[in-house]
Amino acid sequence: MLRPDARSRHAHPAPRPRRHPALPARRVCDPRVARVIRLASNECAAEPSPRALAAYREASTQLKRYPDAGATALRRALGERHGLDPERIVTGQGSEDLIYLVARSYAGPGDEVVVSEFGYSMFPFAVRIAGATVVAAKAAGVAPDVDALLTAVTARCRILYLANPNNPTGACLPFGEIARLQRGLPETVLLVLDAAYAEYVTAADYEPGHRLAATASNVVVLRTFSKAYGLAGLRVGWLHGPADIVDVLNRVRPPTNIAAPAQATALAALADEAHLAAVVAANAATRRRFVQSLTQLGLAPAPSEANFVLVGFPAAPRDAAAAFAFLRGRGILGRRMDPYGLAAHLRFTIGTDEEMSLVLEALADFLA
Repeated sequence: MLRPDARSRHAHPAPRPRRHPALPARRVCDPRVARVIRLASNECAAEPSPRALAAYREASTQLKRYPDAGATALRRALGERHGLDPERIVTGQGSEDLIYLVARSYAGPGDEVVVSEFGYSMFPFAVRIAGATVVAAKAAGVAPDVDALLTAVTARCRILYLANPNNPTGACLPFGEIARLQRGLPETVLLVLDAAYAEYVTAADYEPGHRLAATASNVVVLRTFSKAYGLAGLRVGWLHGPADIVDVLNRVRPPTNIAAPAQATALAALADEAHLAAVVAANAATRRRFVQSLTQLGLAPAPSEANFVLVGFPAAPRDAAAAFAFLRGRGILGRRMDPYGLAAHLRFTIGTDEEMSLVLEALADFLA
């Protein structure tokens, strides 16, 4: 018998992965910084609803029990809140989980999936894991372009992913453009509308897409409790779509994919409409003041309907890379946009008024 060390030296083939996904970037500050302001991940500036926190504490007394595999109460409440059929809702571990489920269920080797330039990075990531080919349609500025998206669709296309509002740019297409996109697609192409930031939108011409998902055979809408509801740590997402698509995803997903405390907490958060309204109003006001101040500093913030702002910087030595390093030295973590092809930009989550004031003070010092 070979010793373990001898066996390892023999030239036997080892298990090999089909994909080599990139590791997420580490977002750290100088350990000497006393306070870190984390504005890189679009987390909610406010704490969750007190009712949600109370529900979480109560649910923690029943941890030995498995969760309801169908998230029945949560789906029913979502249906009541949004006027949807709960049987056409499926839950996931955040909307990212559902992005992957859709990709694995409807695309594979030999297929194409269309995304927008400067779109959410998890879309191409999920597509490549499924073995399909990513086709990126040119954006109009930093906003998705419906005509370019439709032009990119070929006979091999199986899915078109679109975040609206778009992450990382904050651009938001009116419902009329989304409806035009759906009308222009072949019925065999699944339109996935990621509305993770829908609660934050103040534009009157916006609609997450549920009207289309309720009537068309090829539209699904993704939603999440990670953003405006402030439950990112619990990973609760949901999808609304045609019954046959929901049936497929229910067959693919793990049967108990949402923990019982997460279900209970999300249910309580959904019921606290006043808290959500206060979060949305505060975000809109802080975002507006932040954008105005950035403009006064001579920077170029992009229009945003989400809880973050994409900011353009001038050329070196006051470029985005230098700004990122300077802010990190102050304990402020924004997001570099190089992986998106937006190297001249940083993205900042909208935090509290105090946090955004500190960001503006630091940027003023950087630009001085």
